[in-house]
Amino acid sequence: MSPVNLQDFKMHPFKPLHRAVVHRTVVAGCLLATACLAGPATVQAAYPDRPVTLVVTYPAGGTADYVGRTIAPELAKQLGQSVIVENRGGAGGMIGGAMVARAAPDGYTIMLDAANHAQNPALHAKMQFDTLKDFAPVTLVMRVPNVLVVNPAFPVKTVPDLITLGKEPDKVVHYATSGPGSAQHLAGELFNALTGTHLEAVHYKGGSAGMMDVVGGQVPVMFTTMNLALQHSKSDKVRLIAVGSDKRSPNAPNVPTIAEAGVPGYESYEWNAIFVPTGTPAPIIEQVNVALRKVLAEPEVIARLNQIGAEVIGSTPAELETFRRNEIIKWQKLVKDHHLNIEQ
Repeated sequence: MSPVNLQDFKMHPFKPLHRAVVHRTVVAGCLLATACLAGPATVQAAYPDRPVTLVVTYPAGGTADYVGRTIAPELAKQLGQSVIVENRGGAGGMIGGAMVARAAPDGYTIMLDAANHAQNPALHAKMQFDTLKDFAPVTLVMRVPNVLVVNPAFPVKTVPDLITLGKEPDKVVHYATSGPGSAQHLAGELFNALTGTHLEAVHYKGGSAGMMDVVGGQVPVMFTTMNLALQHSKSDKVRLIAVGSDKRSPNAPNVPTIAEAGVPGYESYEWNAIFVPTGTPAPIIEQVNVALRKVLAEPEVIARLNQIGAEVIGSTPAELETFRRNEIIKWQKLVKDHHLNIEQ
């Protein structure tokens, strides 16, 4: 409707309007007011009305990418729109995180992040975003315990064996990591902190590169993901010593947890969770959460994630918020108490 221009009314300011004119004017005004009030409701489309981008904050080919590409097509079915996976890897998830932090909080950009989401605040004094303030939680997708493995020729068969060797003042035991500040690096530093050992990290560009040197005997020990550990233990190229979960893994039921093997309180996981930019409307977060939890209850999805040793979770937003805050506190305490200086 065109705006009313008062200059179009050529009348004496004191001459009363004809009754019919008054009636038409009042009706027109009412219709205009109704249209203005009803406008947003009729124009605004239901979410989602276009494709959704799932930003995976790690490169293609890794665990996070596998998880993202497993859930994306099923999430698309639940939402009724395409879900496009976009890899924005680098800097332990911070490059992709910075992109999502700046994205419009409208539900069309969602992020799949990993354990570094909660570890980076402890590792880096300056970041391009505030982890807690800039991302709203949606759901914890899954977690995979980090696994302690050794080369079969290395004279360590139990966690106490490694603790004893790792405390000897004249010996240096090296362990491979998937990079400085990675979840696997911090798994080793947590072990040192809780046992008093002095294992020394040897950093690689990715877990596979580190594992190759463990298999080859160049480095004797590694804290690695369940998937990578199982790949090489089945062919006896590495020995599984213990898992970092709070209970034994169904993927390796005969392997004790690090906690039960002599390190009470030890827990270390790689995990993946979905976040959105802060300010995303609560109904949209709830809609995405419900859709994802349905996806994560599908037998085919569970089976695919179990293949990499994952425990499928599917939490509420509140549960994820509690989880990530506890993780941030845990790693900040480790870094502070043991004066770790880890810059990637």
